[in-house]
Amino acid sequence: MTRVLLLALAVLAPCAAPLRAQAGDPRLARLDPAVRPVIVALVDSARAAGLPTEPLVQRALEGTSKRAAGDRVVAAVRRLARDLGTARSALGPAATGPEIDAGAAALYAGARSGDLTALRARRPRQSLVVPLGVLADLVATGVPADTAAAAVLALAATTADDDYLAFRRNVERDIALGAPPAAAAAVRSTAATADAIRKP
Repeated sequence: MTRVLLLALAVLAPCAAPLRAQAGDPRLARLDPAVRPVIVALVDSARAAGLPTEPLVQRALEGTSKRAAGDRVVAAVRRLARDLGTARSALGPAATGPEIDAGAAALYAGARSGDLTALRARRPRQSLVVPLGVLADLVATGVPADTAAAAVLALAATTADDDYLAFRRNVERDIALGAPPAAAAAVRSTAATADAIRKP
């Protein structure tokens, strides 16, 4: 390799690194150029911290597809990155990517980090993706976050994933029939816990 080529590479190297970092996920090329570097930096920081990055990419693309203002897209991705970090801390170092993602959704819905930690303690060797998803879904149907968290925690020790899904369907059905969301969750939680205890 000639000295001229080596000199050219030495000059260009400092410029190439930022370009590579800015490129990131090729899907982010669809973002507004004014927003893209910030989103790429957030995604890269999450990756370096061992957090799942796909939810961040999807949140950014969703905002862009809805023609949200750039500052709103950045704020949404930054909030999600923070929630992913909080979820991972609450769920412990062994938490999987899907669990961290589901935990972030639960936090966004209004759950507290302590709820996630308590759920992990009650289901130490089971996936928390479904229970956390049910918690977020209950809040979306109008169940207060503290009531939803209490119901999910009450079922944690005895309830399988399929039973969690059945519990969610029953609560949604009761609400559709006119039951107050908080009451529907509380009553169904009590019934589901009793059923689980009676199972052989």
